[in-house]
Amino acid sequence: MKKQQYFTLKEVRLNNNCPECYSNEGLELTFKQKFVENAFYKAITEETKNEMYCHTCHTTIFPVRWTDDIEQVVAYQERAINPKPKSLKLKQLAWVVILLDAILLVVILLFITGILSF
Repeated sequence: MKKQQYFTLKEVRLNNNCPECYSNEGLELTFKQKFVENAFYKAITEETKNEMYCHTCHTTIFPVRWTDDIEQVVAYQERAINPKPKSLKLKQLAWVVILLDAILLVVILLFITGILSF
């Protein structure tokens, strides 16, 4: 089963006013990058997402509630982040399956060419 999760790239405290409580001390912007893991491999994708949370009123601020000032700061911070490069790492089970497939292919080819017979 495919398991999707995100890891934190960057957390930034913002000085903008919160659209809910109007405090300018509690906003935090978090950038996360997608990480996929299953039985065969681990992979970091290029997909990133951001979340905004106010620590003063304990509210998640969704993009619909962002002001123009907040949107400008988020756009600037998006350009400033450096996501990890896309990568793929095969697990031990994947290497075993690849090795068994290669052995099976060699046996079939040897059988077809007549070098190996049962």
